[in-house]
Amino acid sequence: MRLRLIAAGVAFAAGLLAAGCHDLPPSKPASEWTASEAHGAEIFQENCIRCHYPTSTWAKQGPGLQAITKVKAMPSGAPPTDERLSATILHGRGMMPSTSLSDGELGDLLAYLRTL
Repeated sequence: MRLRLIAAGVAFAAGLLAAGCHDLPPSKPASEWTASEAHGAEIFQENCIRCHYPTSTWAKQGPGLQAITKVKAMPSGAPPTDERLSATILHGRGMMPSTSLSDGELGDLLAYLRTL
């Protein structure tokens, strides 16, 4: 009986792991970025990299952002629209602090996030 419980637990954990390991679209190569995307990458390096991995789904202090604009829902469960991303970036959410960016900087950061 105990062995069956252990086996069931292992199978359950393997199922959870497999469910979280789905293929995501690859990030756009940096060599193909527009000027706006490249500037957005610089803004990401200045403001976001300490808490987020850009090309991984692994969590750092915040969630990994690979394919964040290409999935049906962000880690919060909300769809990854520009409006929701902008609100989260500018006003913060949960442990994420607000970030002060100009409209141009925000647009460039969103352009970069779409490359992930």
